[in-house]
Amino acid sequence: MPRVAIALGSNLGNRQANIAAAISELRKIASPDEAFLEASLYDTEPQNCPSDSPRFLNTAVDLHFSGNDPLELLNLTKNIERKLGREPNPVRNAPRIIDIDILLFGESTLDHPDLQLPHPRIQERPFVLNPLREIRDL
Repeated sequence: MPRVAIALGSNLGNRQANIAAAISELRKIASPDEAFLEASLYDTEPQNCPSDSPRFLNTAVDLHFSGNDPLELLNLTKNIERKLGREPNPVRNAPRIIDIDILLFGESTLDHPDLQLPHPRIQERPFVLNPLREIRDL
């Protein structure tokens, strides 16, 4: 069972409640006998978003995933986003209720049209890197 790192962000509605709900859902797919690590919440400026985008709350979690397939985890995280009210939007980086991104999946590397591992922009995004450093040695 791989340890996975996941970034979460919200900039619509009750941002804190949206992230808390996503974390609650992620706990359901985590191995219950292993540590589930949560970073602090970070209030951040939107980056590469439409100009009128509200501020984000961001965090990261580290958990043991009971599956072995990163695409299975991607499907689960997309289902969580939909369950929490995220709707498809053709505008790239448009404001959203919740955003869940898989950053690391054990030591796996993957170059798939729907998922790249490790996430290719971790180092460019302080709103991802800072919470991740809080719970992982990078």
